[in-house]
Amino acid sequence: MNFLEDYMIFAIVGICLCVGYIIKNLTPKEAFNRFIPLVVGILGAGLNVWINMAVSPEIILGGMVSGLASTGLYEVFNQFLHK
Repeated sequence: MNFLEDYMIFAIVGICLCVGYIIKNLTPKEAFNRFIPLVVGILGAGLNVWINMAVSPEIILGGMVSGLASTGLYEVFNQFLHK
């Protein structure tokens, strides 16, 4: 679990969570929804490179972990909005 804490950037998790939520609710086709983890993983890596103004494996990994963590938080976010 320390691995995730070391690499997760909460601002990126929040941005990717919101983008994933928007994509999920704007695209009516379920076939596209399977690509949401890919989209938020790439978005997270890009955001972390932009924030750090550098490219390294750790920066890319941190962004991807943060982006993919947002897919796990989607259900909590969805329940929060609908209750």
